[in-house]
Amino acid sequence: MLVSICTIARNEEGYLPHLLDDITKQNFPAGQIEVVMVDSGSKDGTRGIMENFAEKNSQFYNCTVTENPGDNQASGWNQAIRTSTGDIIIRLDAHGRIPTDFVSKNVECMESGEDVTGGPRPNLPEKDTPWQRLLLSAESSMFGSGIAGFRRKNEKKYVKSMFHAAYRREVFEKVGLFNENLGRTEDNEMHYRIRKAGYRLCYDPQIHSWQYVRSSVPGMMKQKYGNGEWVARTLGVCPGCLSIYHFVPFAFVLAIIVTTILAAVKKPFLAITMWITYWCGAIGMAVLAVKNEAKHICQLLLPGIFFLLHLSYGVGSVVGMTKMIKDKFTKK
Repeated sequence: MLVSICTIARNEEGYLPHLLDDITKQNFPAGQIEVVMVDSGSKDGTRGIMENFAEKNSQFYNCTVTENPGDNQASGWNQAIRTSTGDIIIRLDAHGRIPTDFVSKNVECMESGEDVTGGPRPNLPEKDTPWQRLLLSAESSMFGSGIAGFRRKNEKKYVKSMFHAAYRREVFEKVGLFNENLGRTEDNEMHYRIRKAGYRLCYDPQIHSWQYVRSSVPGMMKQKYGNGEWVARTLGVCPGCLSIYHFVPFAFVLAIIVTTILAAVKKPFLAITMWITYWCGAIGMAVLAVKNEAKHICQLLLPGIFFLLHLSYGVGSVVGMTKMIKDKFTKK
């Protein structure tokens, strides 16, 4: 099989070289690997890194650098798919890392009869410091990041979605390309269509990859805000590709608003109950998140970080819901 490894990047000069180095170390024959790199209008050295990699790695079947014709991830992935020629197409995030057997394990799973494959994708800290490990704990905790199976399951099974997935080309030929009207949720919607077309997404715990966690609290908050906004906006496009847990932060922000109004009119019982319950949960989950970690005073901030992430996601969802409703009325 010819395998097309695809990645899109915008201003990722600090991360992309690590991923490209991982690609050169694959134990799968280089002559059966095609590397497709899509630049999304980078203002730093990302494009140069791509071109330099393509020039110096002639051992691969092909190395291509192309430009994202749109302004979001979906258009970038579509450009990668159109440019690729492989029997198998692998999506890799520029913030990702892969072990030497990543391609071979996906191919092995494909050869057993699967059409879409992937595996666990835990997070990595940018640097091995107490603060970066704290941010990793926040992102890795179920309380901080959600219950997505690709983060922690250790059994082979079929799932609804996955990260750093590999696809047979025929899957895209049948279900079409990514919806370019979507921002952060293009993979959820694509995987929904894939399942509706009769394909299954095989989660194999032997297929490992990683993702760098954002290196600052503001960076994490910005990411969560964007995720929340696009989850809400996707509700008006493909509600079937979302789960109820996607809207828990949205409900949290609404609860804050409602209980604050009630407290203002001298009915504080619900507000007191909600905040006691929330902070007990946040503190308890923080203790569980760091119980096996080397102890550091900065870990006392973890409950507060949880709150900021939940608030960012929830506010993003409120904004996204407003935009979704506005779009619906505009179209009418």
